[in-house]
Amino acid sequence: MPASTASPPTAAPAPPAGRHPAARRRRAAALLLLLPALVALVLFFVLPLLDIIIGSFTDPEPGLGNYLSLFTDGYTLRVLGRTLLVALIVTLVGLLLGYPYAYVMTLASPTTRAVMVTVVLVPFWTSMMARNFAWMVLIQDGGVVQGILGLVGLSGVTLLGTATGVALSMTQVLLPFMVLPMFSVMQQIDRRLLLAGQSLGASRMSTFRKVYLPLSLPGVVSGASLVFVLALGFYVTPALLGSPQSALIAQIISVRTRDLLDFGGAGAMGVLILVVTLIALGASRRLAGAGTAVAAHAVAAGGDR
Repeated sequence: MPASTASPPTAAPAPPAGRHPAARRRRAAALLLLLPALVALVLFFVLPLLDIIIGSFTDPEPGLGNYLSLFTDGYTLRVLGRTLLVALIVTLVGLLLGYPYAYVMTLASPTTRAVMVTVVLVPFWTSMMARNFAWMVLIQDGGVVQGILGLVGLSGVTLLGTATGVALSMTQVLLPFMVLPMFSVMQQIDRRLLLAGQSLGASRMSTFRKVYLPLSLPGVVSGASLVFVLALGFYVTPALLGSPQSALIAQIISVRTRDLLDFGGAGAMGVLILVVTLIALGASRRLAGAGTAVAAHAVAAGGDR
């Protein structure tokens, strides 16, 4: 009998991954897990934020009056500039203190590193009121800090009730938010890259500047942006350690809502701070991307050599 020429049956094409029942079930399960967080986010953040934004345009009357007053009364711009300056100083001082600390943490033994992490986390374990009253005792006239400054020829420096004293306390409170992101990035850097650079004739300082520093930039940008954004909205510390003459934007918002009942003007201030925060976060994302590109170029250049 002649051999059959019928071709074997072909397998049916597999359904696309997105239409597979198991994939749909996994996606549905993931959405169910995210649903409580999404509901909480909408109820406790999105809706109040929308209410504040709408109120800033409609209270006490519809229009842009609240926003025009922000840029014409002069006082609000001075307070905003002071707030930005204090936040920038806190960020820079925290970076100068936190970068060496995080770097030493990567070199320390596990026991020493645990102690250093504990020291960093102490502000998280201390009551906010206790921290602020402790700083009030330290920086008051005749206090410990003023006595130390007197030993180096800076006697008579007043800190309590000034923006400088507020910035000093805020730096101590926000230092963990600077150290921990940098440490998480630094501990992932392969130190053999530094040894490779030194074996090719580069000095320790040159290797650190051209290899280690670019690789640590993502952590620097993350910590700096986090500290800057948190410093913009600080209220308790400036209220206790500052003064009306050195008030920050959060204090002015509190006065407008609590004493003046100017909810529209306070909402406009809040929206202004939100815009500044979004600009800062956008700039930090760009810097983080640029830092990653510089780090990749540095590693590639080291590999070419």
